Amino acid sequence: MNIQAAAIAFVSLTIADMERSLNFYTTVLGCQKTSDHEVAGVECDRLYRLPNVRLRVVQLQLGHETIELIEFLTPKGRPIPADSRSHDRWFQHLAIVVSDMSEAYQHLREHWVPQTSPNPQTLPEWNPVAGDIQSFYFKDLDGHNLELIHFPEGKGDSRWQQPTDALFLGIDHTAIVVADTAASRAFYCDKLGMGLQQESQNSGAEQERLSGVSDVQVQISSLKASTGIGLELLEYASPNGRRPMPADTHANDLWVCQTTIVAQKVTTAVHQPVVSSSMSYPVVTVSEPILGFKQGFLMPDPDGHLLRVVLE
Repeated sequence: MNIQAAAIAFVSLTIADMERSLNFYTTVLGCQKTSDHEVAGVECDRLYRLPNVRLRVVQLQLGHETIELIEFLTPKGRPIPADSRSHDRWFQHLAIVVSDMSEAYQHLREHWVPQTSPNPQTLPEWNPVAGDIQSFYFKDLDGHNLELIHFPEGKGDSRWQQPTDALFLGIDHTAIVVADTAASRAFYCDKLGMGLQQESQNSGAEQERLSGVSDVQVQISSLKASTGIGLELLEYASPNGRRPMPADTHANDLWVCQTTIVAQKVTTAVHQPVVSSSMSYPVVTVSEPILGFKQGFLMPDPDGHLLRVVLE
């Protein structure tokens, strides 16, 4: 199977209580709700490989990007493990670009958000890729990982340097922890057609405080499709104890994020199931758009991160 990815459109977060999460994302992060609907039916059951699926799906806009919240009304999934760490392989975060890190951090403090980092970190100048970028890790009310990031002049996409009165500007990328960078790059670049943008090796006191774990050595590979947000692969050489995605993970478990990829071309015939990691994922075709698409399927990457592939 090969997919030509045209865009990483957005990331969907599986949440426990829609009203609580809506209040967090709109009040704390300034997102604007753009759609809100319930979805059910046999197509949902087939897509998620779960019985009697009923969803509430809300899309939010932040800048020019989208965040999707999915509440499984039935069946309910399990919460994110309370002892989750930044180097566990179910880790995935959204990087929210801010125009002023000090002001954004103070805003989050006023709302008592759960923090991973003790305070914003300025990455050291010795790192040619990440030097002088400011970053801060925190969590939403379900424990989903989020990042504030501020790009100094000359770093990041040029659109983040445009004059603005907004504090929260949009989503730059999503980042996932992987076991093996080479294997993940083969999957995302060779199988999905994404391009490698840059690589860096991050370590030191600033990275330790940022991620909330000690003795950090992490390889970061930044990937991009033709359009949409970026994807970072995070491979932790240390510390040890990087736990894999639970083998019994289901799509309704709250640690599951769905990264939506818009595909221009899929070599697997659409009437055949997509086979990945010894599991069969049916291509779902519906007469009315379901979750914003008429044809698509779910598949895991080599570490079990869930992708929603939407066929153009």
